[in-house]
Amino acid sequence: MNPATTEKRTLSTAEQRREELVDAAMRVFAEHGAAAPTTEIAKEAGISQAYVFRLFPTKEELFAAATRESSRRMMIAFRAAAAKARREGSDPLYEMGEAYDELLERDRDVLMVQLYARVAASALPLVRDAIHDCFRSVYELVKRESGAGAEEIHAWFAYGMLCDVMAATGADQLDAEWARALSHSERRESE
Repeated sequence: MNPATTEKRTLSTAEQRREELVDAAMRVFAEHGAAAPTTEIAKEAGISQAYVFRLFPTKEELFAAATRESSRRMMIAFRAAAAKARREGSDPLYEMGEAYDELLERDRDVLMVQLYARVAASALPLVRDAIHDCFRSVYELVKRESGAGAEEIHAWFAYGMLCDVMAATGADQLDAEWARALSHSERRESE
């Protein structure tokens, strides 16, 4: 063997493969929800279906992991926005809302996994736990960073849910009065 042409192969650890699998699963779950075929997830991850189940014994466990990853990405965006609000003396709720909009523009999988997980949560306990953890974490961060009361936090979450639906259905891109009124597009245009 010629050492110049022989590549040294580095084996991935199981944890690295799990992370890669979760990233691939997010893309597939974002497209198909809980009905995502594990064969397609395996193909997207570049591994065998058997190895998928070696890393995650059930599809529910994998979907919960993808849900937690989408939540982690949201929390990163929210924490950065809260830090920006502290630095600049701006409204943390506004900054976190803007950060979420930006996240969804560059990583639509976060939105779609969250929406599919919310639907699946009624039947899949591990996914329900992941969604509960997500809402708890966001709530605690919003409460701590904004100092807002229950009503204001409720309104912020409700508006975020409406934005989720508008973005998921593409209604936020429509040039129609109802779509502009229900989405954030009028607010952005006036800034």
